[in-house]
Amino acid sequence: MKKLVLGLSMLALLLICDACNPNGDNSGYNNSSGFTLSESDLPDYEKNIDHQRLITAWGDRQGESIRTGEHIYNNTCFNCHGNPDQEGSMPNAFKFWKDEFKVGKDPYSIYQTLTRGYGSMPPQVNLTPVEKYDLINYLRETFLKEENPGQFVEVDSTYLASLPVGTNIGPEPREFKPWAEMDYGNFLINTYELVDSDAAPRERSSGKAPLPDENLVNSNFAYKGIAVRLDPGEGGVAAGKAWMMFDHDLMRVAGAWTGEGFIDWEAILFNGRHNISPRTIGELHFENPVGPGWANPNTGSFEDPRFTARDKRKFGSLPREWTHYKGLYEYNDQVIITYTVGKARVLETFGIDTLDNNPVFTRILNISPSDKTLKMRVAPSETAVALVGKGAVLKDEGGFNVLEINPNQNLNFKLLIAKSGTKGLQEFAKSLPIPEDLTRIKDGPPSYPEKLTTKIDKGEQEGPFQVDIMNPPFDSPWKNQFRLSGLDFFKNPDKAVICSTDGDVWLVEGFLKDSGELTWQRIASGLFQPLGIKVINEEIYVTCRDQLVRLHDYNGDMETDFYESFNNDHMVTDHFHEFAMGLQVDELGNFYYAKSGRHAREALTPQHGTLIKVSKDGKKTDIIASGFRAANGVCLNPDGTFIVTDQEGHWNPMNRINWVKEGGFYGNMFGYNPPADSTESGMELPLVWVERDIDQSPSELLWVDSEKWGPLNGKLLNLSYGYGKVFVIPYETIGDQVQGGIVELPIPRFSTGVMRGRFNPGDGQLYLCGLSAWGSTQPQLGGLYRIRKVDQPLNIPVGIKATSDGIELSFTSELDLAAVNQITNYTVETWDLLRSRNYGSKHYNEKILSVTKAELGKDKKTIRLTIPDIKPTWVMEIKYQLKDQNGKDIVGSIQNTIHQLGNPTAL
Repeated sequence: MKKLVLGLSMLALLLICDACNPNGDNSGYNNSSGFTLSESDLPDYEKNIDHQRLITAWGDRQGESIRTGEHIYNNTCFNCHGNPDQEGSMPNAFKFWKDEFKVGKDPYSIYQTLTRGYGSMPPQVNLTPVEKYDLINYLRETFLKEENPGQFVEVDSTYLASLPVGTNIGPEPREFKPWAEMDYGNFLINTYELVDSDAAPRERSSGKAPLPDENLVNSNFAYKGIAVRLDPGEGGVAAGKAWMMFDHDLMRVAGAWTGEGFIDWEAILFNGRHNISPRTIGELHFENPVGPGWANPNTGSFEDPRFTARDKRKFGSLPREWTHYKGLYEYNDQVIITYTVGKARVLETFGIDTLDNNPVFTRILNISPSDKTLKMRVAPSETAVALVGKGAVLKDEGGFNVLEINPNQNLNFKLLIAKSGTKGLQEFAKSLPIPEDLTRIKDGPPSYPEKLTTKIDKGEQEGPFQVDIMNPPFDSPWKNQFRLSGLDFFKNPDKAVICSTDGDVWLVEGFLKDSGELTWQRIASGLFQPLGIKVINEEIYVTCRDQLVRLHDYNGDMETDFYESFNNDHMVTDHFHEFAMGLQVDELGNFYYAKSGRHAREALTPQHGTLIKVSKDGKKTDIIASGFRAANGVCLNPDGTFIVTDQEGHWNPMNRINWVKEGGFYGNMFGYNPPADSTESGMELPLVWVERDIDQSPSELLWVDSEKWGPLNGKLLNLSYGYGKVFVIPYETIGDQVQGGIVELPIPRFSTGVMRGRFNPGDGQLYLCGLSAWGSTQPQLGGLYRIRKVDQPLNIPVGIKATSDGIELSFTSELDLAAVNQITNYTVETWDLLRSRNYGSKHYNEKILSVTKAELGKDKKTIRLTIPDIKPTWVMEIKYQLKDQNGKDIVGSIQNTIHQLGNPTAL
């Protein structure tokens, strides 16, 4: 499976690792697992590399090699690893200046780690052999030689002669920027900072967590920025040369700019950089500061009433009765934004003209009758502004050109805006025609008419599961990255919608047909980091970082004509980590998603690190639970409760799976308004702590809802973003505390991290989509898979009970009595963790517990292990070597957490 999908991903991968530990591990990872990729997974050129030639070339191009290696390190490795002066974002990441390599410290061994991946270090398939050796050269000369000489291996003739013989040095290096080459469509929603070409470099605080807040109160961030391309041409917003930025928190035009390159692409889901948001590049012709674009219709005041954070910045949307973003239309290449101001409905589109070869930015507005005079800030007073149309006048007020709009009229007018000093704008305005009527827009032709076809590679693996690879169209004409982040099926189970973090939604068909092919239709684009999707009554809802979006198709071509903002109560800041993840809907129609906190920083808004509920009508948002760090999705339980995973980090000694109670606090003291008690008694305890060697980054859970899955039907599954695995979660409830364990299903690792899953009611099988970017070790950028349960035996633990005298494990099939009774077939180990403001935790109080007796229950599936020294523990690991009723070996382990001990039950 890896070889096939890796070959596809070589075209478009740039991976940034999360807790990369090359050749070593400071976080408990089991190094005995070996390299991530086998030699057969590698491209052919890797099998005939002239390593001697590449290393000796350092002498002829030492300066160039070091500079190239430094560039690669700063853009790919520094985020996680840092340097001796500044800790990386992942404190457990390998530190070249002091840690010891455990697989090999010579250049060739380090090359093998970069090429094949090891432990938490993903294979760096984006780097050519030349680039990998340039990076190794930089590491050796910068960190190892002086700072860590014990890890520095001298390169001499004897060493060079020991290297494998080859005849090529791989493909020619080139800088590949898939995020900048993709066609996003003519708009792209994100958080942007608007700056001019002479802006000072950004400063980001560093040091030990929590990092101090920077002084950004005067920075012009459009936290919910809709960047719209204005000039004609192919390639979408990234290929443009002129843009307008609309901020749908404040209903303001934040600014307009021209230039080459659009933005600097500095962001976690663009070029992978942490702790930063993208900036505009080029010439900023005008800008409006952060604040309401329209005056309060009841008072005429522009004073900003929104939530004020600790750092004095304001976040969130303006009150609905003041102004409210309704969504945007796409009509041909035109983007039309719609919102309300008081009782008036506004339609607005943007454009560009030229005057004496200088750009003139335009805003066309159609406004329905208002019961009050309305005022809108157009641009600072020094900006050149003109008006085309009647029913409104321009005035100078408070340092701004302000448009004052008459009440009780339907109005169409056009604003012209040019940089300070532009001459002749008023005369130019008189020559322009009456502004167009935007109400005609409804159902324009498709922007993406092509339907793409891909093959399904059917799995033939031995064992109880077979995995089909359902290839995305990696060679799409729009250069999509296909970092797939959510899926759901229509009533016709042959059809599904799939979203990607890069802003796309795809209609995919062919899941149940025998053709062995899928068809992909791009039906939406330009959205802000979609990480959840749900089909409700055949309508499509998408969780984005800035809003819940409902997609509308008016003409039956399935492509989205109107992106309705179903709910935009999201409080968005510039922090890279605050993803909005997952989407579930309860029986009453209420929506649920999880919002991450700020990495290594204290929360600024009440929504940081929370489980959020949105009412059925989209008009109300409530926080259900808090204290999460990076809650990757939501599982809605049959009883109406929730399960939310969280990731290892500050105040999280390990990953955790939480059975969520309404109003509960789940441990992240960097969250908003945490409790005074930072001990374990001040938080809700997890169902299970998940060690890094089990899963580096757990994602969403789901319940098995398929009779075809036999003994797993009705059981709880957890998906692994970190390692591309699937787990079953056995659990029990003692009092009001849920506790349990985690067991890996016997399925090979997927080539991506696995994000979301849905059972298809048509075939009863599990469909998964995933991606690999920050925090996953897997090499492929994105993927879609089907797991089929086949008629082969499966025997794993699916039930667990911790009692005062031991552990009871329930398996899916009958076991061999003799193997069960042999107590040497079990190893039980426990250890504690330390929850603190530091990142993660090492093991404390490690113990091996004696198993004095093992019994098989009457059902021949349940084992009781008598463990006299059993006590509540953070982590327990039970390894077993058993046989089934047919004598087949069953070797495995279960890792679990014990909060309370229950009473023994009769076998």
